[in-house]
Amino acid sequence: MGALEEFLNDEGDLVSTFAKLAPVQQAVFNWQLTWQRKAHDHQIEPPGDWWNIWLMLAGRGAGKTRAAAETMAQWAIEMPDSRWLVSAPTSGDIRGTCFEGDSGLLSVIPDGLIADYNKSLHEIKLINGAFIKGIPASEPERFRGGQWHGAWLDELAAWDYLQESWDMIMFAVRLGSRTRIIASTTPKPKPLIMELIGREGDDVVVTKASTYVNVANLAPSFQKQILQYEGTNLGRQEIHAEIIDPEEGGIVKRDWFRLWPNHKSFPKLEFIIQSYDCATSDKTINDPSGCITFGVFKPLDGGMSVMVLDCWNEHLQYPDLRPKVIAEYETVYGEGKDRKLVDLVLVEDKSAGISLIQDLQRAHLPVIAYNPGKADKVQRLSIVANIIKAGRVFVPESGKRSGFVRDWAEGMVSQICSFPEGTAHDEYVDCMSQGLRYLRDAGWISIDAPPREDITEEDITDAEIYNMRGRGNPYAA
Repeated sequence: MGALEEFLNDEGDLVSTFAKLAPVQQAVFNWQLTWQRKAHDHQIEPPGDWWNIWLMLAGRGAGKTRAAAETMAQWAIEMPDSRWLVSAPTSGDIRGTCFEGDSGLLSVIPDGLIADYNKSLHEIKLINGAFIKGIPASEPERFRGGQWHGAWLDELAAWDYLQESWDMIMFAVRLGSRTRIIASTTPKPKPLIMELIGREGDDVVVTKASTYVNVANLAPSFQKQILQYEGTNLGRQEIHAEIIDPEEGGIVKRDWFRLWPNHKSFPKLEFIIQSYDCATSDKTINDPSGCITFGVFKPLDGGMSVMVLDCWNEHLQYPDLRPKVIAEYETVYGEGKDRKLVDLVLVEDKSAGISLIQDLQRAHLPVIAYNPGKADKVQRLSIVANIIKAGRVFVPESGKRSGFVRDWAEGMVSQICSFPEGTAHDEYVDCMSQGLRYLRDAGWISIDAPPREDITEEDITDAEIYNMRGRGNPYAA
């Protein structure tokens, strides 16, 4: 129970009791009472001491910044000498929104309670010794070394290094008998956001509010502008704070991938290509290096197609990446007369890929440097999306769950179908884009002849089951 609750529960004469309080205490009570009267239900700190994380999902303009600032300020003023962290996507967001914004900390804390504000260091000191520090989420390593009683994490779903910064903050919020974190954000289907929602009722409390809850405090022109987004996925997310299935907004749809039935033998492969996307470094804040192996074959439905034979992603230092790539190249696919090695290694010509290409050339591997040109990742995936939509890309069906892809391929399919909004990394997106682009440009894939709607027994060429030598068999049940 806070000081305000104790004061209001006092059975004595509140007026006379209030008059006897010190001016500072009066200012605190006036501030807290004013907020209690003005705040919407979703802006009030959830009751109980069982939760450690308050996930505040709210539409644009719903008042989440004001709610978070008011709550953190009250925590700080009620705990002398406490330490609190504020983080937002960038330094500019910390200063312009969380600290100096119209609904920021400096606007809600009474002037008499602020001892010092250092704009350049993003630091606020209160007269009771409490300390509030801002650190941008764009620099995960800066969270090392500090320790805090709690934190306010603004627009969590918009952080570039979401998981990495979150992990560092979890190690740093460790003071006091009960840590408290406010995560205020317009929702996006990021893996961490989904994880926190799944923990609701455990150590996480989740509140939701739409833009319209606070519409009385928003400009009439804004109210008219947002009407055009009603009924759209963007409106559901940005106005009504709904979590949209990450694959709903994807460029590629899951049902575009064709499942190769688990009970059927794989076809004879005519051409095998390994498509690589190399990370800029081995740090976890970057995308891992990734690889997709494609096997080109001709089903009886008329057009050349590709089978995803294997895929993997891993954070590797370059000295470890080179031998792994060479080992993958030496993998043998098939049995007996259908045994086949990889025909081509395709590597994007940037970052660690430049060194890898040179080393593979010196090792006399059939490597080609891929130059994506000026097209961004969204454009590159869009260019080859029609190949997948045409049913020319197969993924092996699970041997345990009918109608689902193999477990080892699920991460790849999910990432590609969730791109660009619902995925933290995109190494498989690049591998898929450049692999299919090369195969199309080289004449291996054509979508001129559309495939049949469904695969029948007669559509699939009988052949021995393809497996992997040296890495185990990803197609085993």
